Amino acid sequence: MALQFSTVTRKGPITIVTLSRPEVYNALHTDAHHELHEVFNEFAADPEQWVAIVTGAGDKAFCAGNDLKWQAAGGKRGWNTSGFAGLTARFDCDKPIIAAVNGVAMGGGFEIALACDLIIAAENATFALPEPRVGLAALAGGLQRLPRQIGMKRAMGMILTARHVKPQEGYELGFVNEVVPQGEALNAALRWAETICQNSPMSIRASKQAIQKGMAVSLEQAITEQREYPAVKAMAASEDYVEGPKAFSEKRKPNWKGQ
Repeated sequence: MALQFSTVTRKGPITIVTLSRPEVYNALHTDAHHELHEVFNEFAADPEQWVAIVTGAGDKAFCAGNDLKWQAAGGKRGWNTSGFAGLTARFDCDKPIIAAVNGVAMGGGFEIALACDLIIAAENATFALPEPRVGLAALAGGLQRLPRQIGMKRAMGMILTARHVKPQEGYELGFVNEVVPQGEALNAALRWAETICQNSPMSIRASKQAIQKGMAVSLEQAITEQREYPAVKAMAASEDYVEGPKAFSEKRKPNWKGQ
């Protein structure tokens, strides 16, 4: 697939997706959303790719959200079933996705980050859901994910004021995993991804799926049903499920197959 609005590079089992519209702070429009839908479809379906990182081109922006100038000029609006950037409504991907936020993450850009499993933020990052300032609302997941991730009152404080939040406050609020110097977000995200890849990818997928499905039901139901989740059953039937204990008993590094 020829890419116009993003780039994809791979480092072993790690896929790096770079939003690439730096002339508009990596803001996204319909064509970009559809392109990213296919990009993340390929990542999800590739058994050789275990973790993804999302970042933005340039040193100013991760993603400024919806391309409002495009919209104001009459450009068509919308995205595929996977949501904004091919991520915000992608509920069936059990592979970890990390946001390397290297600058502005506004509106839909913040919603992309919130849809990821980890957020690594450079010191020059800025987070906000400013949609009310332009007569809109953060309906690509921000209004639902932020309260779930940092609590109702804290989320209301950000959403109703549309205020900007810097990385250290994001860390204190709980939606940022690590704050790093400017220019180091991608390197830090790679460090996290490489650490994740030291574990069995089958176990990682089972863990992510169990968390996601379990958070949507009661604790009792989650514990009762978790062994029937597809990724958990796949883990239990995998070669990795045998390899892990065997490597431990033989005092050697496991040879994960991801199957």
